[in-house]
Amino acid sequence: MDPLKNPPAPEAKLHFLDYWRVIRIRKAIIITVFFITAIIATAVTFILPVSYASTARIKVENDVNDSNVGSAMTANMMPFDPYFIQTTFEIMQSQLVLSNVINTLNLNTEWGKKFFSGDPLKTTETMEILKGRMSLAPVRNTKLIAITVYSDQPEEAALIANTIAESYKNYRLETRRENTSKGLEVLQNQFLSESNQIAQSQHKIEKLRNDLGINGDQADSPGFTPSLNREQMQVINNQIIELGREFKERSAELEQLKAKDKNRLRDVLPGAVNDGELSTLLAKLHEAQQNIARLLIDYAPDNLNVTRVQSLIDTLNKQIDDRVAGILSQLESQVSSKKAALEALNQAVEEAKAKDLVESAKDQPYYDEKRNLEQLRSQHNLTFAKLEAEQLEAATPKNSMVQMTDKAEPGKTPVKPNKTVNIVLGLVFGLIMGVGLAFFIEYLDTSVKTIDDVERTFQAPVLGVIPQNIGYLLDEGAESKHAEAYRVLRTNLLFSRKDEKLNTIVVVSAGAGEGKSTTAINLSTVFAQAGNRVLIVDSDLRRPTLHKLFKVANNLGLTNYLLRQNTIAEIVQTSSVPNLDFMASGKLPNSSMGILGSAQMKEMIADLKQRYDFIFFDSPPILGVSDASILASEVDLVMQVIQYRRYPQPMTIRAKQMIEKVGGNFVGIVLNNINMSQDEGYYYYSGYYHDYYYSRTAAEQEAEAKAAPATPASEGDTEIKQKY
Repeated sequence: MDPLKNPPAPEAKLHFLDYWRVIRIRKAIIITVFFITAIIATAVTFILPVSYASTARIKVENDVNDSNVGSAMTANMMPFDPYFIQTTFEIMQSQLVLSNVINTLNLNTEWGKKFFSGDPLKTTETMEILKGRMSLAPVRNTKLIAITVYSDQPEEAALIANTIAESYKNYRLETRRENTSKGLEVLQNQFLSESNQIAQSQHKIEKLRNDLGINGDQADSPGFTPSLNREQMQVINNQIIELGREFKERSAELEQLKAKDKNRLRDVLPGAVNDGELSTLLAKLHEAQQNIARLLIDYAPDNLNVTRVQSLIDTLNKQIDDRVAGILSQLESQVSSKKAALEALNQAVEEAKAKDLVESAKDQPYYDEKRNLEQLRSQHNLTFAKLEAEQLEAATPKNSMVQMTDKAEPGKTPVKPNKTVNIVLGLVFGLIMGVGLAFFIEYLDTSVKTIDDVERTFQAPVLGVIPQNIGYLLDEGAESKHAEAYRVLRTNLLFSRKDEKLNTIVVVSAGAGEGKSTTAINLSTVFAQAGNRVLIVDSDLRRPTLHKLFKVANNLGLTNYLLRQNTIAEIVQTSSVPNLDFMASGKLPNSSMGILGSAQMKEMIADLKQRYDFIFFDSPPILGVSDASILASEVDLVMQVIQYRRYPQPMTIRAKQMIEKVGGNFVGIVLNNINMSQDEGYYYYSGYYHDYYYSRTAAEQEAEAKAAPATPASEGDTEIKQKY
């Protein structure tokens, strides 16, 4: 049949069960670290000295100037200063406040006796201790500050907290008094300076009034009096505007009339100028023109009647032209008159302004100094009001901006150490440390851990998974609870062969102690129990161990045949298991280190292949000596044993590479010494078998054994024989 094909290596993906597997495997480390940390945390908690806490609360306000503010309500309405609370904290921890606390309570001497064998402390040293024992915290969304002090004596903690609050209150009150005194002094100096300035200004005004000849009415006026008052100036301005408008209208009308011709001017002039004489002449001219038009119908132009009317028309035209010229002359006269009147008004205004400018320039220093005096008097009145307010403030009791709302009381129970919190934190920290250490060790551990690691790294199938604490089937028999794992290994090995003639198998490992000898002897036992003729050869010539398990001597064996001292029949020994024979290693002479690679070894292997169904070779570690590599090149199949979590993966990979390098037919890997109870990932390889067969009672197993047919091999073994 076709050999079993190896599936492609799966990708490495972490699953929740992988983390759980690490925790189960490393649970001893986790529990140890957990308990050590918990014990240390508990011990330290009970060793630490107890500490009591007392808290005093005060209300603080920003400093305000009473002379400007005037009421507490206005102070409360002032904007919040985000740096005020932090500044207050720093001041309360400064030498200005704490030195008063230390002096009041005599802490230099008291704490010197208490902590330093009676030697008084320096103030700076006591301040550092006090800062370490006090805590300041604002009350959210209020102007309150909580002052907490810790001490091993509850009465001392309350006393220090109240003293700090009182010391800060006194500091603010004294600071306010100093500021008030300084402000009063500044205002007094300012008041005297302004009084001197007012006296000097009055003397200067009197001198200017005499020098400029300003009379009493002018001196009492607030400033210079112009020639034209506001009402007069308004009337003149209105006249100028009206004359200017009329002048513009007449000038425009006159220009339009002059621009017209003589005949057109006659037509438009009566509508522009209301003149009765011109209208009468134009009416007569029109009548005469009508008469001459009628006469010319009946008479010749030289007719007397026609001549008389024509003479009248000529006379009327002359009169009309004279009248039009007179009207235009009259309009020009009116325009000139308006212009002259306008110019006269403008000249009068300019003359008044010029006169006022001269007068104002002469008297301006007087009025400027007068206004300056008024400003000095106004400022002097404000300074006097402030001075009176400050004097009143200095004479009245001070309203402190610090108010104690809650006095500190001695604590009834200690607040430090918090045993419950410390122990819980110790337990949590210990658990975290243990789990972290477990995963760190797991990270550093590069040995084989899972089947996925093996198949992905070695690109080779896992033929079997052998549980931990396996015994020898030579002693335990076919019904051993460990036999099923090797039956699974036997089945996978048979199906992995490419040819039935491949029946010589060497079991190798990268290092010592990985269980290759146990695997070889138990696997050969399972093959023999299935009815196969099996020979197991101890080819570990340097450190042979199989003869001890078979309980025979190691005088004759493989080396005796290879040195041509004995035949195969003389060196092969039978065992207590039917169909299973054993060949010991024999004594190895110092002069024959390379006999495994001799022609005699190859002849022996060929001879044994004819005598037995399967031959198993137990070899030394392949990375230790060259014997295992030689055997791997001479036998049909090579099977590598890897002990779970023992050697680094690079070491086991190197062993497989050496097998392939010498041309060995690498068939698969056996994972040995698996702790099934800890690593659930391997449970399905053999756990189901154990649960099914060994969860039954002894009576059930005995009854089943009697009912089963007495056959040397199970049904599965028979099926495999038929296939091979």
